[in-house]
Amino acid sequence: MSRIKLLSEILASQVAAGEVVERPASVVKELVENAIDAGARNIEVGIQRGGISLIRVIDDGCGMDRDDALLSLERHATSKIRTADDLAAVTTLGFRGEALPSIASVARFRLTTREHGALAGTEITVNGGRIGTVRDAGEAPGTQIEVRSLFFNVPVRRKFLRSESTETRHVEHEFFLHALSHPEVGFTFVRDDKFLLQLPAAISTCDRIRDLYDAQLLEELLEVVPDKRSVGVSGWIGRAGISRQTRSQQFVFINSRSIESGVITNALREGYHTALMKGQYPITFLSITLDPRNVDVNVHPAKREVRFRDPAKVREAVVDAVQRTLSRARQNWREKFQSKVAPDRENLRTPERASPLPDVVRPEVAFSPDNVAQFRRDLVSAQVVEPAREKVPAGNGSPFQIIGVLNRLYVLMENSEGLVLVDQHAAHERILFEELRRRMEEQGVPSQRMLLPQIFSLPPRDAEWVEQNIPTLQKMGIGIEDFGGNSFRIESLPAFLEVTDAVNFLREIIDELKLTSRSSSPMRLGEDMIATTVCRHAVKANDPLRYPEIEKLIRDLLDCELPYCCPHGRPTMIQISLAELEKKFGRKV
Repeated sequence: MSRIKLLSEILASQVAAGEVVERPASVVKELVENAIDAGARNIEVGIQRGGISLIRVIDDGCGMDRDDALLSLERHATSKIRTADDLAAVTTLGFRGEALPSIASVARFRLTTREHGALAGTEITVNGGRIGTVRDAGEAPGTQIEVRSLFFNVPVRRKFLRSESTETRHVEHEFFLHALSHPEVGFTFVRDDKFLLQLPAAISTCDRIRDLYDAQLLEELLEVVPDKRSVGVSGWIGRAGISRQTRSQQFVFINSRSIESGVITNALREGYHTALMKGQYPITFLSITLDPRNVDVNVHPAKREVRFRDPAKVREAVVDAVQRTLSRARQNWREKFQSKVAPDRENLRTPERASPLPDVVRPEVAFSPDNVAQFRRDLVSAQVVEPAREKVPAGNGSPFQIIGVLNRLYVLMENSEGLVLVDQHAAHERILFEELRRRMEEQGVPSQRMLLPQIFSLPPRDAEWVEQNIPTLQKMGIGIEDFGGNSFRIESLPAFLEVTDAVNFLREIIDELKLTSRSSSPMRLGEDMIATTVCRHAVKANDPLRYPEIEKLIRDLLDCELPYCCPHGRPTMIQISLAELEKKFGRKV
């Protein structure tokens, strides 16, 4: 008796459904993608009981005639793929030709479709994979699909569904993804016969973000302007210091397809770097465009994961886009301080002259193992004195006016935009951090020889990477040389770090640096050390500073590359606009 048997068509479709249809949100994803590929300009998504009872998707796309409608319910039938070459450059959202038959095999299914200009449409009903009725229908041009009683004939799958509220959240998330990736399409969302969202077709992603969220979120975002690269990166990302505890507002689209990619995630983390707190995630609405031949979207049946032909090029493009955007934001921040504020000199007295703040960020110390301790001591060179308690204006022609200090921590300033609060500790951290990083990049990280050099081996791929990057590792203070084969010898380590296991330390460094882009600073190892060091030696809360010291702190901060956050990603400045103050006091609705 033969052990191998052919599966029936219905059973084969149910197996395929296991790959394509995980939950109601999966059905919504497949049907909305088909509607977009059909050229729909308006799409309505309706659900009942989280989509378990009913999913309805209505579009005004091209529609189908009767023959095509019947063919669409056959496995491996599609209008989007003709030859094997089409698989190498997929330009549509859906293409596998299994979505409709798979969905129909595990639900009570109804499809109504009509071509534009046709006198009548077609209605087809399917019950658990078996076609019921096929007849004429008089629906509007486009396609309407109803999926009822999902998994009614597959109880094993149905019992793994979550609560109605959980399934609803998953559907809403899928709805948001498509609405964000295709702002040119109007979307409507109906839940339990109540209209929750009606999004008109928008001109840009910016308008769609405003419709889905609010104008307040847009104020926290920066526009990513694409440059002339083969990999285009555009969209909106959060300002430095603005983050979330989860990836719930981290959206990435490849050629208008929502995707998940470790390459992109690592690139975003690297692009923000010290502008992002550890354990936090940036807000991103990032759109990446590249030649379809350079990305494989057929890695997984759900088409959420992708594979890049040249991941390094994509990573470089994302890192560069984020860094350019944050750098441009720095210029915008400085422009806010260009409009000069006329100081109100009435009832103000000139503060008692004080010695200027010592030049704590430019000590004349060269890096070498012998002066590491002195290097650390030089960080602490400012003496704290009793602050001036009067409201004092900045010098003549200053673009900002220092009002005072709140709670011996927050410097209050007035600029052309309104009120600015500066965290003196975070600000001093940023100043010290950037100066010490600059010195490390110029002079290298001081290293200290080990008493007993260690020899260790690496896997072939890691060994090849180390061979190519020995100069970079040496500049980071790691004295390493080839010892033959896949073995290496460590002779020295960074003097600032206390390393108990040199081999394990180097393995961790290799794993970390392999994720960074080629254009990144080789000082990544030193940066973590600097951030920890300057935190201990920066001006603290309750440290009283006199006016000249405060003024120098602010001016040095504005000269930094990333003035609006400390090395740990916390904000250094908070701007409260005049409009916001007027709203708080009821002067403006």
